[in-house]
Amino acid sequence: MEGSLVQAFWCLAIIGMCSLVVRVCAAMWLKPRRIRSTLLKQGIRGPRPSSFFYGNIPEMQKIQSMATEKAQSQSISHDWAHYMFPHLLQWSQQYGPLYMYSTANKQHLYVGRPELIKELHHHKSLDLGKPAYLAKATEPMLGDGILKANGPYWAHQRKVIAPEFFIHKVKHMLGIMEECTIPLITKWEKRVAVGGGVAEVTIDEDLRTLSADIISKACFGSSYSQGKQIFAKLEALRESIFTASFFLGLPNTRFLPTQSNRQKWRLKKEVRTLILELVKGRQESNQSFEKSDHKDLLQTILESAADSEAFQTNRVKDQFIVDNCKNIYFAGSETTSATASWSLMLLALHPEWQERVRAEIVEICGDQLHDCSLDLNKLRQLKTLTMVLQETLRLYGPAIMLTREAFAEIRLGDLTVPKGTNMWVLIPALHRDTENWGPDANEFKPERFTGGISEACKYPQAYIPWGIGSRRCLGETFATLELKVILALVLSKFTFSLSPEYHHSPAFKMALVPKYGVRLLMRRVQSRNMGQSEKA
Repeated sequence: MEGSLVQAFWCLAIIGMCSLVVRVCAAMWLKPRRIRSTLLKQGIRGPRPSSFFYGNIPEMQKIQSMATEKAQSQSISHDWAHYMFPHLLQWSQQYGPLYMYSTANKQHLYVGRPELIKELHHHKSLDLGKPAYLAKATEPMLGDGILKANGPYWAHQRKVIAPEFFIHKVKHMLGIMEECTIPLITKWEKRVAVGGGVAEVTIDEDLRTLSADIISKACFGSSYSQGKQIFAKLEALRESIFTASFFLGLPNTRFLPTQSNRQKWRLKKEVRTLILELVKGRQESNQSFEKSDHKDLLQTILESAADSEAFQTNRVKDQFIVDNCKNIYFAGSETTSATASWSLMLLALHPEWQERVRAEIVEICGDQLHDCSLDLNKLRQLKTLTMVLQETLRLYGPAIMLTREAFAEIRLGDLTVPKGTNMWVLIPALHRDTENWGPDANEFKPERFTGGISEACKYPQAYIPWGIGSRRCLGETFATLELKVILALVLSKFTFSLSPEYHHSPAFKMALVPKYGVRLLMRRVQSRNMGQSEKA
């Protein structure tokens, strides 16, 4: 009897081991081979994997190392993508705008053809979503919120959150945006006065605080000071998550108790606690918002969590709330502040455009902007400012990479994309394609948008600073109006130029940010003639 039990145990162990071997073999060899074979049959080529376990990672690291050395002495250039993702651009030159490569057992399809970008834009199926392995890497910071979720769960979140950013609701937030910006203007005015008429200001730090304050008040009914710890811890999480190997798809080590992972777990727990404290405060002190017509995004999320039958436990319900709050905190503060910083940097480089925008503000709002509330109609009339923002987003949009994973075999035009393929669109490459934008694609020329996006380039579908399709940024309207309010108020009060200490070094940390900050020399604009700047 005992011998039979031992024999049965070993049989089960052998079966289990064989099953594990089969699964590993399928994941590491059969699945990648199937994907590559399907793509090869359609004429898609790419660099051969140099390693069974690492794919093209050794070559990617070598190309990146060489590009980093060249970037050390780079002056101000808008063509920064060549040193940030040099392997993608180098392979594009070798294999064309559509090619495949691999990282470990992940198979990737680089998509740089405008007609396929258009197909991606029109593809609404839930079979296309954010790559699962990237979602796992960013889980401590974003959880399973709207930025990373897939399938029906993502669709539910979008249904809840999207209406809160429709124009009829966002226009009522303009007062909050202006109210939050005035203290920053006052702060800079005092610095200029103390500096004898000129002050050097690292603007990105102040703009990050400003955008955090705006998103806090507009969406959560609280101030930046109340959410300061949440923002600080999310920033620390971002720094710990985003490393040089973020996109490589290396074997997952997120469960190992390394020092880095323990820090992430601690920060994640602390952010969860802080957000739930904010939620508890709302539930206890703001019952009058319940089921009312006047509610912010937090209230909408709370009501959705309370009404949904999908959440079987309070913990699952709390996780839905925490994840989406983290997503809104990050997306609503970092991306907008970075774009505002890059806009002012470009205007500092091009004083003629600074003057043109300022003159437009005078024409529409008068000499004293603080006496003229920036309503939706006036913001829509700021056409020159709109062009500057569109050109800034073309050259320095916060989103660099558009990523999708095919969760089932899909069709894009005449292309069959096999299940498990990770698709990559390098947005800066699309925005600098000379065939689409002309020979001046790397230059700052807002006038290209005089006739709108449809006339700015040959393939308008290849201008995607806000993403594409059903996953296009929900906060686009909110962010655009916020940027117009901030820039209009700043330009009405200050003229500025780049500081000699400014070091141009765009860096990608889940958004395109100035690695060493944006340092400007700021001066007051003469109030009686705002259209004419003081002499530098």
